[in-house]
Amino acid sequence: MNDDPHVSLRLTRAEALVLFEWLARSDKAGSYAFSDAAEKCVLWRVEGQLEKALPEPFLAEYLDRVTAARAEVRAEWGDPEP
Repeated sequence: MNDDPHVSLRLTRAEALVLFEWLARSDKAGSYAFSDAAEKCVLWRVEGQLEKALPEPFLAEYLDRVTAARAEVRAEWGDPEP
């Protein structure tokens, strides 16, 4: 067991962009079903960390990048049911 309180995740840029878009869209729509306020805090932190790490959300062609990232992830993982 590691005593480090932090956990690092490795995602491809495409995976990170797809996740960021989903988090941002879900947050805006208010479509989360939280069981505890801590869940909201964690999701906001993940969304903020992705926003800091990704330049794409600030680009004019953001939606095109998201579309391409989704296609890349589906190509890598297959096309599971949503």
